[in-house]
Amino acid sequence: MHDTPTDPASPLRIGSLFSGYGGLDLAVEHVFGGETVWFSEINEPVARVFAHHWPDAPNLGDITRISWSQVEPVDILIGGFPCQDVSTVGKRAGLAPGTRSGLWAHMGTAIEVLQPQWVVIENVRGLLSSPAIRPITEGDDNAPRNPCAATPDDTALRALEPDPWHLGDSATRPLRAAGAVLGDLADLGMDAQWIGLPASLVGAPHPRFRVFILARRATPNSARVGFVTRWGDLGQGTGEAGNDRAVAPDHRSGASRTKWIAEQERRVGDLVVASRGHLRRWGRYADAIARWEHITGRPAPALLTDATGPRPSPLFVEWLMGLPHGWATNPAYGLTATQQITALGNGVLPLQATHVLRLCDSMMPTLAPHG
Repeated sequence: MHDTPTDPASPLRIGSLFSGYGGLDLAVEHVFGGETVWFSEINEPVARVFAHHWPDAPNLGDITRISWSQVEPVDILIGGFPCQDVSTVGKRAGLAPGTRSGLWAHMGTAIEVLQPQWVVIENVRGLLSSPAIRPITEGDDNAPRNPCAATPDDTALRALEPDPWHLGDSATRPLRAAGAVLGDLADLGMDAQWIGLPASLVGAPHPRFRVFILARRATPNSARVGFVTRWGDLGQGTGEAGNDRAVAPDHRSGASRTKWIAEQERRVGDLVVASRGHLRRWGRYADAIARWEHITGRPAPALLTDATGPRPSPLFVEWLMGLPHGWATNPAYGLTATQQITALGNGVLPLQATHVLRLCDSMMPTLAPHG
């Protein structure tokens, strides 16, 4: 297994898909010592946030319209493809042609063309249980032998692995979404590890369970397997590429951009005792709040209060995600409170992702050291 270079003079190049405010980028830059060189985000207000923090990274726009053969190659490709169709609180349409979560097919195509050395994926718990449905391949003769149809109803969900073939590569046999992603990565010549864990494991005052997949290339220049063809025609998007730089940037390298994560890492596991002030203000949540204040190095912002009672403000949610003050809530970005909450709710908690990558050190023996 080759060592991973972490020379700051020539950092690993990172390509970012479904980028959001850059939570996964922060973790990957911090652990790999890399730098994001381009990103893809179609939500224009959120792209403004990302572009401010990564001013030299162009936005490639809608992933369904990107010609990957024209894109700068990268060492690491990362992304948390849309979770709406695999989330346990959604309709559970699963990984299927025509669904938002089915955009995984385009990420698979990017891997196939760009041939990155590493792939990092983040998604919700439902990836482990939602079905993945591929269109029936012309001439497929497995259908008469299948005990159930490949539709995401209760019958199909009960028929998920294990199955008689143990491979899940029949178009008409239901497969778990996570199994489909891992199988696709294997077809692309990549070894993968996955892990699911809650944000509370790194001290956050909320569970926020997430699944992470880390893959490393095992087979150079793997054969093309045709991902969009495999998953069906997902249609063309309407987004246009652009830099979305509404705020004058102040360039920072990956190391300076993520140094606060190293400080958070050092504080995880410290003994923290809630004060009387915490008990008066937060009641039964006092210990959790005090612990996260210690880890993040800043006090919890105030909650909003209206006729319905207290509710989180965007600043409070930003703090819950362990981000520096103003990372996504700077008024200069021009996001409404609702847009800020949506962006933060869909984002990745950097310290959680960092911890996952540290746990996978067995695959990556020379990662950037702890702060």
